Amino acid sequence: MPPNADRLYDLLPAIHRLRDADRGYPLRDFLRVIAEQVNAVEDDITGLYDNWFIETAEDWVVPYLADLVGYTPVLAAGDPATSSPDEVRFLVPRREVANTIAYRRRRGTLAVLEDLAEAVAAWPARAVEFYRLLQWTQNLNHQHSGGFRARTMDVRRPAALEKLGTPFDPFARTVDVRRISSRRAQGRFNIPNAGVWLWRLRAESITRGPAYCLDAGKNSFTFSVLGNDAPLFVNPIPEPAPEHIAQEWNRPVPLLRREFDTRKDVYYGAGKSLAIWADWGVHSLSAPVPAEVILPADLSNWHYAPPDGFIAVDPQLGRIQFPVNQLPRRSVRVSYHYGFSKAMGGGEYPRTLSQPDGAARYEVGEHATFKRIGEALAEWREKAPADAVIEIQDSRAYVEPVQVALAQGQSLQLRAANGTRPAIRLLDWQTEGPDSLSVIMAEASRFVLDGLLVTGRGVSVAGAEDAVRAAICSAEVVVRHCTLVPGWSLDPECKPASPNKESIELRNVRAKVRIENSITGPIEVQEDEVHSAPIPIEIVDSIVDAMGGGREAIIGPQAQHAHAVLTIRRSTIFGIVQVHAVQLAEDSLFPDCVHVARRQVGCMRFCYVRPECRTPRRFQCQPDLVIRDKPAETAALESNRVRPHFTGRRYGQPAYAQLSGSCAAEISAGASDGAEMGAFHDLFQPQRLANLRARLDEFTPAGMDAGILLAN
Repeated sequence: MPPNADRLYDLLPAIHRLRDADRGYPLRDFLRVIAEQVNAVEDDITGLYDNWFIETAEDWVVPYLADLVGYTPVLAAGDPATSSPDEVRFLVPRREVANTIAYRRRRGTLAVLEDLAEAVAAWPARAVEFYRLLQWTQNLNHQHSGGFRARTMDVRRPAALEKLGTPFDPFARTVDVRRISSRRAQGRFNIPNAGVWLWRLRAESITRGPAYCLDAGKNSFTFSVLGNDAPLFVNPIPEPAPEHIAQEWNRPVPLLRREFDTRKDVYYGAGKSLAIWADWGVHSLSAPVPAEVILPADLSNWHYAPPDGFIAVDPQLGRIQFPVNQLPRRSVRVSYHYGFSKAMGGGEYPRTLSQPDGAARYEVGEHATFKRIGEALAEWREKAPADAVIEIQDSRAYVEPVQVALAQGQSLQLRAANGTRPAIRLLDWQTEGPDSLSVIMAEASRFVLDGLLVTGRGVSVAGAEDAVRAAICSAEVVVRHCTLVPGWSLDPECKPASPNKESIELRNVRAKVRIENSITGPIEVQEDEVHSAPIPIEIVDSIVDAMGGGREAIIGPQAQHAHAVLTIRRSTIFGIVQVHAVQLAEDSLFPDCVHVARRQVGCMRFCYVRPECRTPRRFQCQPDLVIRDKPAETAALESNRVRPHFTGRRYGQPAYAQLSGSCAAEISAGASDGAEMGAFHDLFQPQRLANLRARLDEFTPAGMDAGILLAN
């Protein structure tokens, strides 16, 4: 319950309150100031009891409770006393502190390594004893039964061959004498070696979203609403007991065709890894298509034709094929899981939602008051409230034009409800004009785009005619937890359909622009450089992707400098940045280049930016640090060594923008607080790995050697 600001005032006799009302309530205002402090003290006293227990204690109390049970933080990962609250959660994990005594009692068992990895690093894990995978002859008097030992490779077992080199590899090997804990050349198959496989990618869900029809004549669909191939991931099933060793269905792994065929009942169905709803044959959208009619198949070239009455599904590509003679009558809905590194770009993960007090609210959805966004916008235009929220209640695709014109001082949020990921698909609506999501901003207006996927076109933000030459940027544009698809749309191989098109266009808008936890394509700024000052653009925890080829990520008209002042923190920018100035760039990656018109303004700190780029002054940036005072030949080698390497560079791939495991430590742990540079900084992966390495050394039995292996 919110605190009562008038709790002290209500205790006064009525006569004093009446006299106070005659004088304009000065006594009430004075007592509200005192009540605010009384409420703060009371809340602190109430929280003392909650802070006795690890499950309910505040984050700052966890290190103190950890000290009571003899838990020692790993100083190599960072000092909890000087770290940020977000980092402390990884340096002193609450779950590990809660189970410290239980882990010590189970010390030396294989399952405790698996549980420890999940508690310390907060990544799903699987522990493997590699001596079980050694190839050696058994004694006939002491045979290993029950599959205790691995077998030599059988090329007639394709399902097992698909697991070769994975955490679930069943085949025997010869001895590898290298240590599994080595930082240089990591070995695996030896008697003392135990490995802990970690999955860094999350399995994000889409619930009853639309499938994408590639060609209605061929009955070809994709699970992804963008039409690209996207491998489906397993929705992990909790393990039955603490001593259980994880299997494929317990971890967020890419789903293989033969594995899906073998355990279809485990992976298919509502609330499971995937499900399909179709108005097809005798089936309707009221219930998922039964598992009996689902055929796992290889649909790489769309050559497979399922028999009548069956649907072919390729989980490795995320494709669906209906029989040639049995078309879906209306729509196809899908629930599935896709892989990504972080809660970013919109999705069904929880987000913090906020709006002004008293804001009008319009709900859009299949079962809501308004069925389409345009209907809610029409109601909003008619009533014209000062503050409004249009919230989409489901994960459907909305194919319609979206045009917003804000009045002076008016605010509007267009957002997804928590637990949904709707898509706005913009098509070629006008022959004679552009077809973007257009917003016209007036003075002191505010527009927020939150939790949406925008495809087909970009977002165009323009200023009202009477606000073009305003001296200050009184308006505000916020894009948070959104994906403005780079290249507008994707082909099956995740290549952009329109690589030269911008995702955000800012035209003569006197507004502050903030992009946070989002993925966008290029940003184009068209401002009056003669009569107005540069507009401020802030990019935080986001990815801006120009889609390669030496293209510009942030640019002005006709490849000129954008008339904007940038502030970029913890972001990854694929493409060339050409702006008026950079006020601050921190903990960010610029793999291509940065060119500013005014070098004397601002600074860049703890970033990667090429030495030849025209930037403001740099502090602790790479490769400047590694090439300093080095001869030319050595400097070139060092500069090439610390260049960022990514597991994936195309949006739509599960490991998009993820730093490769071979990336130099100066980049993967080169941020100001020892985390990685770039958009995934707040995952604090170096700290989590350092913490886990130390815990493995503590809980591994004498004579054994434990190492960390990354599954993705």
